[in-house]
Amino acid sequence: MLTSLYVPGDRPDRVAKALASGADCVIVDLEDAVAAVHKARARDSLAQALRGGPPSGPDAAGPGRRDPVAVQVRVNARGSRWHEEDLAAVATLDRAIGVRLPKVSGPQDVVAARERLPGRDLHALIETALGVERAFEIASGGVASVALGEADLRAELGVVTGLAGEPGLAWSRSRLVVAAAAAGLPAPQQSVYADVRDLDGLARSCAAGRALGFVGRTAIHPVQLPVIRAAYTPTDAEVARARETVERVGAAEADGAGTVVLADGTFLDVAMVRAARRVLDRADDAATDR
Repeated sequence: MLTSLYVPGDRPDRVAKALASGADCVIVDLEDAVAAVHKARARDSLAQALRGGPPSGPDAAGPGRRDPVAVQVRVNARGSRWHEEDLAAVATLDRAIGVRLPKVSGPQDVVAARERLPGRDLHALIETALGVERAFEIASGGVASVALGEADLRAELGVVTGLAGEPGLAWSRSRLVVAAAAAGLPAPQQSVYADVRDLDGLARSCAAGRALGFVGRTAIHPVQLPVIRAAYTPTDAEVARARETVERVGAAEADGAGTVVLADGTFLDVAMVRAARRVLDRADDAATDR
C-alpha cells in the first residue's frame, strides 16, 4: 500500500470522490480537517457514507484498480471532548474499517481505544516528542501500523516548515522506521506534504523518505497521488537487480556457497536476499494497486 488520502468527514461528496481517486487507502478525517462546529455533522456523514463497509468491486476501487480501497477513520484525540462520541460512531461501522488514532503519546492510548473497539485495526499517529521517544512501546502495543504527524511535531521541536525543515525531522523519521521494524509492523508511510502545489518538492521529500525506509505516503489532495506512487514504486533497474540477486544468491546457497559476485563485480551474500525480495514485493504491490 503506497498511497493514503485524507478527506474531510463532513464532506460526503468529497468522501465519494476520494474512494474513487485511486488511493490505496482513504482516511476519513473527523479531526483536523473538520471545524469544531461541524464535528457532529461529520459523524453523521461518516455513518451515511461508510455504514455498509469499505467499497468493493472494480468501480469502487477506482479506475484501473484490481483491489478495493482500504478505509480508515481518523478520530479526535483521546482527552478531547469529541473522542468518545467518535469512537461510538466508529463502533457502528463494519469492522474492516480501521481507526487512525491521533496524538498517541504512549501504549495507554492504544489500550483505551482497544477496549472501546475490540477486533478493529488501530493505526497510531505519533505527533509529539514524547510519542517519538516511546515509538517502540507504541508500535509493539497491538497496533496495525504507526506513522508520524509531522505538523504538530515540527511545532514542538521548532523545526521550520517545508523542505528546509526536513533535516530536522530525519532522526524522528528514522526512529519510527526502526520502531516499526523492531515490532514486526509494516514499514510506515510518510506524513503529508502540506504544499499541494509544490509537486517537485513532494517528489524530493518522498525520495528522502524512501531512503530512510518509508514505504508510501499520505496525501491531502488527489493530485499528489501519482507523484507519491512514482517515487515509491521500484524502478525497472531495481526490480531487475532484485531478481538477479534472488536467483544468483539462491543458487549459491543451494550449492553450499555463502557468497556470490554478480557480473558487475558486486559482492553479495545470502542475507541480501531478504532486501531483494522486499523490492520485488513492493513492485508487485504497486502493480496490483494500479
